[in-house]
Amino acid sequence: MRNAEAEALALLSDLVRIDSVNPGLVPGAAGEADIVEHLRSRLHGSGFVTTVVPAPGHANRPSLVAVPPGPAEWPTLVLNGHLDTVGVAGMPEPFVPRLDGDRLFGRGAADMKGGVAAIVAAAEHLVATKAPVRPVLALVADEEDASLGSEAVIDALPGLGVRPDACLIAEPTDLALSRSLRGFAVVRVSFTGRAAHSSQADLGVNAVTHLGRLLHAVDERAAAVRAGGGDLMVTVARGGESPFVVPDHAECLVELRTTAGRSSAAALDEVRSLLEPEWCATAELVAYRDGWQLDTAGPAAGLSRRLGAELGTGPTFDAPYWMEAPLWQQVCPTLVCGPSGGGLHAVDEWVDVRQVRALASALITVLADWRPDAD
Repeated sequence: MRNAEAEALALLSDLVRIDSVNPGLVPGAAGEADIVEHLRSRLHGSGFVTTVVPAPGHANRPSLVAVPPGPAEWPTLVLNGHLDTVGVAGMPEPFVPRLDGDRLFGRGAADMKGGVAAIVAAAEHLVATKAPVRPVLALVADEEDASLGSEAVIDALPGLGVRPDACLIAEPTDLALSRSLRGFAVVRVSFTGRAAHSSQADLGVNAVTHLGRLLHAVDERAAAVRAGGGDLMVTVARGGESPFVVPDHAECLVELRTTAGRSSAAALDEVRSLLEPEWCATAELVAYRDGWQLDTAGPAAGLSRRLGAELGTGPTFDAPYWMEAPLWQQVCPTLVCGPSGGGLHAVDEWVDVRQVRALASALITVLADWRPDAD
């Protein structure tokens, strides 16, 4: 165990040193190519069959699938983590890992190179000890933006001979098991008015005025949405071009957070219900993802119980944000558990190295004799 734990911490530092900022969030950023090559070389040397999976239409946005040796009839668990990070504005040395007590600082340390390091070290140990399990590593691009990586990898798995019994996503949860996560939707509302000189405002139709009324309506409706476990707000608003002109256009983005079990696409009707008939306004659904709940029975539920018992935690974490569990749930039963720290997406990001070690150790113990049909 100590060797796997030490390997996890050494790999974590190596991964933090590699710039993998998502270019979908920061134009011109490095992306995932270098970190994928680093892990591909390492895992190939550990006996895995590695496949680089580019995102369709984005050849420079690779993900990595590493399939271990072993009979296809062995239990197969996908160990999933994302390799991209958010940007580094305001960070003096974002790619220099710094250990301070039990905290390792650096961009991506918690979100989620700590989790990636733990699952890679655990998978390598299981292969080296010839445990009768197939820990398939799915290390993906673009989770922080549009999930191009997971969608490409999921499509590629059948052709790689991977039919998983379950999937574990090592996103930061403080080693608690995720019980649920919320979905989201973004709706763009566009207002069309009529321009006029501002000294003769009665000749125009002020699109910004209508926008302002929608802002108020969203705030009024938000209290009821929050009472039901969701959230509703306007996150972007703009309108007009210059002073002395009645603005003939305006738009905003309305964001809805939805509870598990509710269709996020219903956000479009939610927003349309707030529009007044006299406004010349259109609403369109820009993006949405549904929420997710941990299965109460089956392989993911059983594995979560065993992993929680080993870690001393349980299914207590209800994530207020979205993660890629709903995508993987379409393929196989899925659970979410990983090491956390602080400063996620902030300038002082850090991960608790005790949690990184604990996850690697717990996975080795639990998976060594895991049988999905026995849980």
